[in-house]
Amino acid sequence: MKPVKTGILVADGAHARVYLNTGPGHGISEVKEYAKDIDLKASRDINTDRPGRSFDSGGEGRHAMEPPTDAKRHAKDEFARALAEKINAAMTAGEFDRLVLVATPVTLGDLRQHLSKQSSDNIHGEIAKDLTHASNKDILAQLGSVLAV
Repeated sequence: MKPVKTGILVADGAHARVYLNTGPGHGISEVKEYAKDIDLKASRDINTDRPGRSFDSGGEGRHAMEPPTDAKRHAKDEFARALAEKINAAMTAGEFDRLVLVATPVTLGDLRQHLSKQSSDNIHGEIAKDLTHASNKDILAQLGSVLAV
């Protein structure tokens, strides 16, 4: 019987690690080529230019315009998109048979939005926690609720 390869994505809005589990008793091993970090700056540091100005719709006044989206939030969504693309490619290539997502609640939502149908259909479990800085032992302890490790 062929072992089931489970990809375990551990992420937050700026850091990601991917682990592989090949069945009960085998634990997890980090897949280094999937490790990804971004330097996430505060929104005030990203938006350093003065906001644009607009004429008042009913008169002669002018006022500053607010940016349409928060720059930090946008950066986190783009990070989730890039992660989802890598996971989608790995699923298509057969590197994983199923997925377990371990991420902050907001990142889980972003990931779900960007995962392909194939990847979404193969999600075996989700844990809404930030374990990006946890040790392998701590991650294994949390995975017991969704995966036999």
